[in-house]
Amino acid sequence: MVNSSSSARTKRLVGMALFTAIIVVLQLVATFVKIGTFSVTLVLIPIVVGAAVYGPKSGAYFGGVFGLVVLIACVFGWDIGGNILWNANPFLTLLLCLVKGIAAGWAAGMVYSAVSKKNMYLGVVVAALICPIVNTGIFCLAMAVFYNDILVQWAAGTPLLYFTIFGLVGVNFLLELGINVVLCPTVARIIRIEKLTRR
Repeated sequence: MVNSSSSARTKRLVGMALFTAIIVVLQLVATFVKIGTFSVTLVLIPIVVGAAVYGPKSGAYFGGVFGLVVLIACVFGWDIGGNILWNANPFLTLLLCLVKGIAAGWAAGMVYSAVSKKNMYLGVVVAALICPIVNTGIFCLAMAVFYNDILVQWAAGTPLLYFTIFGLVGVNFLLELGINVVLCPTVARIIRIEKLTRR
Protein backbone atom coordinates (compact mmCIF):
# COMPACT_ATOMS: atom_id res chain seq x y z
CA MET A 1 0.00 0.00 0.00
CA VAL A 2 2.85 2.39 0.92
CA ASN A 3 4.72 1.45 -2.28
CA SER A 4 1.58 2.05 -4.34
CA SER A 5 1.04 5.46 -2.75
CA SER A 6 4.71 6.36 -3.17
CA SER A 7 4.64 5.23 -6.81
CA ALA A 8 1.54 7.37 -7.51
CA ARG A 9 3.23 10.37 -5.89
CA THR A 10 6.38 9.83 -7.95
CA LYS A 11 4.34 9.53 -11.18
CA ARG A 12 2.52 12.75 -10.34
CA LEU A 13 5.78 14.61 -9.64
CA VAL A 14 7.33 13.36 -12.88
CA GLY A 15 4.19 14.32 -14.82
CA MET A 16 4.08 17.78 -13.23
CA ALA A 17 7.78 18.32 -13.99
CA LEU A 18 7.27 17.22 -17.60
CA PHE A 19 4.34 19.61 -18.10
CA THR A 20 6.34 22.41 -16.46
CA ALA A 21 9.24 21.85 -18.87
CA ILE A 22 6.90 21.74 -21.89
CA ILE A 23 5.24 25.01 -20.84
CA VAL A 24 8.59 26.79 -20.28
CA VAL A 25 10.05 25.65 -23.63
CA LEU A 26 6.89 26.36 -25.65
CA GLN A 27 6.46 29.82 -24.13
CA LEU A 28 10.12 30.71 -24.71
CA VAL A 29 9.74 29.68 -28.37
CA ALA A 30 6.42 31.58 -28.62
CA THR A 31 8.08 34.74 -27.27
CA PHE A 32 9.78 35.14 -30.64
CA VAL A 33 6.66 34.29 -32.72
CA LYS A 34 4.69 37.51 -33.00
CA ILE A 35 1.51 38.64 -34.70
CA GLY A 36 1.23 42.37 -34.13
CA THR A 37 2.68 43.75 -30.90
CA PHE A 38 2.29 40.73 -28.65
CA SER A 39 3.57 37.15 -28.80
CA VAL A 40 1.30 34.25 -29.68
CA THR A 41 0.61 31.95 -26.71
CA LEU A 42 1.34 28.32 -27.57
CA VAL A 43 1.16 26.88 -24.06
CA LEU A 44 -2.57 26.94 -23.37
CA ILE A 45 -3.06 23.35 -24.56
CA PRO A 46 -0.48 21.85 -22.14
CA ILE A 47 -2.05 24.00 -19.39
CA VAL A 48 -5.50 22.58 -20.25
CA VAL A 49 -4.17 19.00 -20.34
CA GLY A 50 -2.28 19.48 -17.08
CA ALA A 51 -5.32 21.04 -15.40
CA ALA A 52 -7.56 18.19 -16.60
CA VAL A 53 -5.16 15.44 -15.53
CA TYR A 54 -3.95 16.87 -12.22
CA GLY A 55 -6.82 19.18 -11.17
CA PRO A 56 -7.57 22.91 -10.83
CA LYS A 57 -4.77 23.64 -8.31
CA SER A 58 -2.22 22.12 -10.67
CA GLY A 59 -3.83 24.06 -13.52
CA ALA A 60 -3.26 27.24 -11.51
CA TYR A 61 0.38 26.19 -10.96
CA PHE A 62 0.91 25.54 -14.70
CA GLY A 63 -0.72 28.88 -15.48
CA GLY A 64 1.64 30.51 -12.97
CA VAL A 65 4.66 28.95 -14.72
CA PHE A 66 3.37 30.34 -18.03
CA GLY A 67 2.87 33.77 -16.41
CA LEU A 68 6.40 33.74 -14.98
CA VAL A 69 7.94 33.05 -18.42
CA VAL A 70 5.79 35.84 -19.93
CA LEU A 71 7.01 38.17 -17.16
CA ILE A 72 10.66 37.30 -17.88
CA ALA A 73 10.05 38.11 -21.58
CA CYS A 74 8.54 41.47 -20.57
CA VAL A 75 11.46 42.33 -18.27
CA PHE A 76 14.19 41.45 -20.78
CA GLY A 77 12.44 43.09 -23.73
CA TRP A 78 11.85 39.89 -25.72
CA ASP A 79 8.18 40.88 -25.76
CA ILE A 80 8.21 44.51 -26.94
CA GLY A 81 4.61 45.29 -25.96
CA GLY A 82 5.09 43.61 -22.59
CA ASN A 83 8.33 45.53 -22.05
CA ILE A 84 6.44 48.82 -22.57
CA LEU A 85 3.98 47.74 -19.86
CA TRP A 86 6.85 46.67 -17.56
CA ASN A 87 8.58 50.04 -17.93
CA ALA A 88 5.29 51.86 -17.28
CA ASN A 89 4.45 49.91 -14.10
CA PRO A 90 6.59 46.90 -13.09
CA PHE A 91 4.43 45.85 -10.11
CA LEU A 92 1.15 45.86 -12.08
CA THR A 93 2.82 44.05 -14.99
CA LEU A 94 4.10 41.36 -12.61
CA LEU A 95 0.59 40.96 -11.18
CA LEU A 96 -1.02 40.92 -14.62
CA CYS A 97 1.32 38.24 -16.01
CA LEU A 98 0.86 35.96 -13.00
CA VAL A 99 -2.85 36.55 -12.35
CA LYS A 100 -4.02 35.99 -15.94
CA GLY A 101 -1.98 32.77 -16.25
CA ILE A 102 -3.00 31.38 -12.86
CA ALA A 103 -6.67 32.26 -13.44
CA ALA A 104 -6.67 30.67 -16.92
CA GLY A 105 -5.16 27.40 -15.63
CA TRP A 106 -7.42 27.26 -12.59
CA ALA A 107 -10.55 28.02 -14.66
CA ALA A 108 -9.64 25.30 -17.17
CA GLY A 109 -9.27 22.78 -14.33
CA MET A 110 -12.51 23.81 -12.63
CA VAL A 111 -14.53 23.70 -15.85
CA TYR A 112 -13.06 20.36 -16.86
CA SER A 113 -13.77 18.86 -13.40
CA ALA A 114 -17.39 20.01 -13.50
CA VAL A 115 -18.27 19.22 -17.13
CA SER A 116 -16.28 15.98 -17.58
CA LYS A 117 -18.47 14.23 -14.98
CA LYS A 118 -21.22 14.27 -17.60
CA ASN A 119 -19.11 14.09 -20.76
CA MET A 120 -15.32 13.90 -20.86
CA TYR A 121 -14.96 15.20 -24.43
CA LEU A 122 -17.28 18.14 -23.75
CA GLY A 123 -15.22 18.89 -20.63
CA VAL A 124 -12.07 19.09 -22.80
CA VAL A 125 -13.77 21.38 -25.35
CA VAL A 126 -15.14 23.77 -22.71
CA ALA A 127 -11.81 23.84 -20.82
CA ALA A 128 -9.93 24.49 -24.08
CA LEU A 129 -12.30 27.39 -24.81
CA ILE A 130 -12.32 28.90 -21.32
CA CYS A 131 -8.51 28.97 -20.94
CA PRO A 132 -7.77 31.52 -23.72
CA ILE A 133 -10.97 33.47 -22.92
CA VAL A 134 -9.88 34.00 -19.28
CA ASN A 135 -6.26 34.72 -20.26
CA THR A 136 -7.19 37.28 -22.92
CA GLY A 137 -10.15 38.69 -20.98
CA ILE A 138 -8.03 39.57 -17.94
CA PHE A 139 -5.38 41.08 -20.22
CA CYS A 140 -7.94 43.29 -22.00
CA LEU A 141 -9.53 44.35 -18.72
CA ALA A 142 -6.13 45.26 -17.23
CA MET A 143 -5.21 47.24 -20.36
CA ALA A 144 -8.49 49.21 -20.17
CA VAL A 145 -8.28 49.87 -16.42
CA PHE A 146 -4.55 50.19 -15.62
CA TYR A 147 -2.82 50.95 -18.92
CA ASN A 148 -5.42 53.17 -20.59
CA ASP A 149 -2.88 55.86 -21.62
CA ILE A 150 -0.71 53.26 -23.37
CA LEU A 151 -3.80 51.73 -25.00
CA VAL A 152 -4.80 55.17 -26.32
CA GLN A 153 -1.27 55.70 -27.74
CA TRP A 154 -1.26 52.28 -29.43
CA ALA A 155 -4.74 52.86 -30.87
CA ALA A 156 -3.48 56.10 -32.50
CA GLY A 157 -6.93 57.58 -32.97
CA THR A 158 -8.77 54.30 -33.64
CA PRO A 159 -11.77 53.78 -31.30
CA LEU A 160 -10.45 51.88 -28.25
CA LEU A 161 -13.00 49.05 -28.32
CA TYR A 162 -12.38 48.42 -32.01
CA PHE A 163 -8.59 48.56 -31.54
CA THR A 164 -8.69 46.22 -28.51
CA ILE A 165 -10.84 43.61 -30.27
CA PHE A 166 -9.35 43.74 -33.77
CA GLY A 167 -5.88 45.22 -33.30
CA LEU A 168 -4.52 44.33 -29.89
CA VAL A 169 -5.77 40.79 -29.34
CA GLY A 170 -7.98 39.86 -32.30
CA VAL A 171 -5.69 37.69 -34.44
CA ASN A 172 -3.69 36.35 -31.49
CA PHE A 173 -6.83 35.39 -29.58
CA LEU A 174 -8.49 33.74 -32.59
CA LEU A 175 -5.28 31.80 -33.31
CA GLU A 176 -5.02 30.59 -29.69
CA LEU A 177 -8.71 29.66 -29.64
CA GLY A 178 -8.43 27.89 -33.01
CA ILE A 179 -5.38 25.84 -31.94
CA ASN A 180 -7.15 24.80 -28.74
CA VAL A 181 -10.34 23.74 -30.54
CA VAL A 182 -8.49 21.88 -33.33
CA LEU A 183 -6.38 19.96 -30.80
CA CYS A 184 -9.34 18.99 -28.58
CA PRO A 185 -9.61 15.39 -29.91
CA THR A 186 -5.88 14.85 -29.28
CA VAL A 187 -6.15 16.38 -25.82
CA ALA A 188 -9.10 14.10 -25.00
CA ARG A 189 -7.06 11.03 -26.05
CA ILE A 190 -4.07 12.11 -23.94
CA ILE A 191 -6.28 12.62 -20.89
CA ARG A 192 -8.03 9.28 -21.40
CA ILE A 193 -4.69 7.43 -21.70
CA GLU A 194 -3.28 9.21 -18.64
CA LYS A 195 -6.34 8.36 -16.54
CA LEU A 196 -6.20 4.70 -17.65
CA THR A 197 -2.52 4.40 -16.67
CA ARG A 198 -3.31 5.72 -13.20
CA ARG A 199 -5.79 2.95 -12.42
